[in-house]
Amino acid sequence: MPRPHLLWKLKERELVLGERTLIMGILNVTPDSFSDGGRYLDPDRAYARALEMEEQGADIIDIGAESTRPGSERISEAEEKRRLIPVLKRLRGRLAVPISVDTYKSGVAEHALKLGAEIINDASGLTFDPQLARVVARHDAGIVVNHMRGRPETWAKLPPLPDPLAAVAQDLEAAVHRAVRAGVERSRIVIDPGLGFGKRGEQNCEILARLEELARLKLPLLVGPSRKSFLAQKSEDETLLATAAAVTAAILGGAHIVRVHDVRQMRAVAAVADAVARYQRERA
Repeated sequence: MPRPHLLWKLKERELVLGERTLIMGILNVTPDSFSDGGRYLDPDRAYARALEMEEQGADIIDIGAESTRPGSERISEAEEKRRLIPVLKRLRGRLAVPISVDTYKSGVAEHALKLGAEIINDASGLTFDPQLARVVARHDAGIVVNHMRGRPETWAKLPPLPDPLAAVAQDLEAAVHRAVRAGVERSRIVIDPGLGFGKRGEQNCEILARLEELARLKLPLLVGPSRKSFLAQKSEDETLLATAAAVTAAILGGAHIVRVHDVRQMRAVAAVADAVARYQRERA
């Protein structure tokens, strides 16, 4: 579908969205993330990986210090800061691209923004900590409002949604309203349908197929299919190919940003998908 050109206002800059798909590289500084838990828990390794992703073509580095894999348990604010702050201190002033921090805690967001982060990526859609939006507004930061149904520790018990896209759109609209009411400008908000966050496997495919329906919210769209369980195959290589297919579907459905682990490979996927999308727009 035609993807509108938009500006996303961050703390220190503006990003142009829509000319090409931007790549948000995932950096988990956790011991228990579903895909790469423990690999970058050491701050020096995390620092090196962030620089590597930037070199590979990441437009944004998204750092998370608390896992939201299915069945995971919440950690304290103190523990999240213990994992995150050393990495942010090492990276401050060393990247040309903006840093996003994946957190739903206002206290963590406050520290992260003071240490140079420009975006807060809230997996809870502003449902876990009502103060988070006020922190984002006070720092003039960008925010990703992600759709989450329930909590990671309860996802396995949730029944299927009768109309997943309608539920996602309704909840995202409510989350955006909460953000604006707390003082966040709409030009600082990006929405994410939250693939895998409390949805059944086949429902994630339906959301991808109907992404264009989220255009009515008139906000930039981020999609994060990377290595999600509904894409899991028998080997890592096959899962990478499944992720590439989902990234392509997201881009052709109107995504402005894709959130991925494998930056170098998905940069190539996005380039081809963008070229196809351009021809689609020209023929429309």
